[in-house]
Amino acid sequence: MAKRMIREVKETLDGKTHTFECQYISGSPTEIAVLFEHSSAGQVEDVLLPPGTLSFGYFWADRKYNAYHWVDPSGSTLGVYFNICDSTSIETTEVRWRDLMVDVLLTPDGRCRVLDEHELPDDIDPFLLTMIHQVRDDIVHQRKHLLSDVEARTKTLLKLIQADQRSVDEPDCIMDP
Repeated sequence: MAKRMIREVKETLDGKTHTFECQYISGSPTEIAVLFEHSSAGQVEDVLLPPGTLSFGYFWADRKYNAYHWVDPSGSTLGVYFNICDSTSIETTEVRWRDLMVDVLLTPDGRCRVLDEHELPDDIDPFLLTMIHQVRDDIVHQRKHLLSDVEARTKTLLKLIQADQRSVDEPDCIMDP
């Protein structure tokens, strides 16, 4: 089965756009899961992302955050990175969202870090700032539940991916000579 690709488009508060090509995994009009495999090593804060790291992206049209779940090739969690966002739209060929700069990083050892608050512009709309702080607080307070939910979603998707790979690798019917 051919991989179905989908474009992730991230817009920033200053109007810049960043585009990423990802593999579509599953979705509906209100939520979608995509996959990106890291070919080279990376690092976010103190979380090392070795080559082969799988990044599952979860986007919801009705939530003010999205989540990237980074797992090593064996499926173990390296970290979950929540982006506070708005304006998420999900189409068949594209998921688009606006990054509101503040992020929350969870790691399997229980650490929780709020990142990039210092980057918020001084002239940010007060209503938007209040929403960002509320979502940040919600993620921090619900972090154990959110981590469990994301890990369960990824576990299910990894099983689907592995089953799909096996069906491609194995013939449907074995013929006697």
